[in-house]
Amino acid sequence: MKFGTKTIHAGVHPDPATGAIMTPIYQTSTYAQRSPGDHQGYEYSRTHNPTRTALQDALAALENGNYGLCFASGMAAIDAVVKLLKPGDEVISTNDLYGGSYRIFTKIFQQYGIKFTFIPMGDIATVEGHITQNTKMLWLETPTNPLLNIIDIKGAAEIAKKHNILLVVDNTFATPYLQTPLDLGADLVMHSLTKYMGGHSDVVMGALIVKDEDLAQRLAFIQNACGGTPGPQDCFLLLRGLKTLHVRMQRHCENGRAVAEYLQKHPKVEKVLWPGFESHPNHQIAREQMRDFGGMISVVLKGDRQEDAIQVLEKFKYFTLAESLGGVESLCGHPASMTHASIPQAERLKGGLSDSLIRLSVGIEDIEDLLADLEQALG
Repeated sequence: MKFGTKTIHAGVHPDPATGAIMTPIYQTSTYAQRSPGDHQGYEYSRTHNPTRTALQDALAALENGNYGLCFASGMAAIDAVVKLLKPGDEVISTNDLYGGSYRIFTKIFQQYGIKFTFIPMGDIATVEGHITQNTKMLWLETPTNPLLNIIDIKGAAEIAKKHNILLVVDNTFATPYLQTPLDLGADLVMHSLTKYMGGHSDVVMGALIVKDEDLAQRLAFIQNACGGTPGPQDCFLLLRGLKTLHVRMQRHCENGRAVAEYLQKHPKVEKVLWPGFESHPNHQIAREQMRDFGGMISVVLKGDRQEDAIQVLEKFKYFTLAESLGGVESLCGHPASMTHASIPQAERLKGGLSDSLIRLSVGIEDIEDLLADLEQALG
């Protein structure tokens, strides 16, 4: 199947009991057994639920993986991945990282003896110099949040394979519409499904997708044992959202390009961060591993003053000032005080995240209205 057909049909089937086209919400905690251990594949909904199974199968198909696992949030999915490690193990990650990922790494798992090293990954060849005998995992975001840096997934996979370490790619910003990291050599793909995959700002969920059966079984054990699983109602909403992923992403990309080009020419804008520009340091890699460049854009105003950025954010009408991203509506945010506030200022500045940076999640509204909103907010 082509991608657009996959979003609608892959992993889902008419309900065998009624013929219902949409996967039912199996709102049950437990299942009848004919004899102890003799059941129809379902015994307790923390372990398995038919609505969740359909969603996990659909996600695996979209990412060209073999196994999908869903969690109650993106953070719960990250938590499960790090639980593959043990004290003394090391993780190398990008220094431009979502604040929630940084927080769980440094505030939760570091105290249990897992070491995290954050480095620039624009030149993937430099990563190898940081690998030690204790390094067990590379953790990538690409595009990164919020600086929209691009990391070479294929190059990272070659390094990971050489040193027998796991390569994890957070694919939240791109979605499988734009890139499929497993095809480029990644071992594991992570999503905050809350964002583009759900697409309607009405559900919180995370997912992991893998090809390897042994890795899938290890993660499934953690998923069941630790219990951070989503309910069937949320899984139903995600299945609904996936069916329009391809058409939504097409519009996000179209609007994102128009907004980026408009902002690049605006007299009050110092810098626009968007991988679609030829001036982007890793634009060529983006062209090679992505199908388009997405609807996430970050902006630094001239003068680089936080108060100017906040004033603009307060004046928006259609770009709603709110956490999160990837919904059909346009959102704006101030990472330094919102999504990345958990990262110390010195670390943020060292990674290139200034206090004046504005992050835009460009929605699927009429582009003329979005550009007019930008014009009035920038003054």
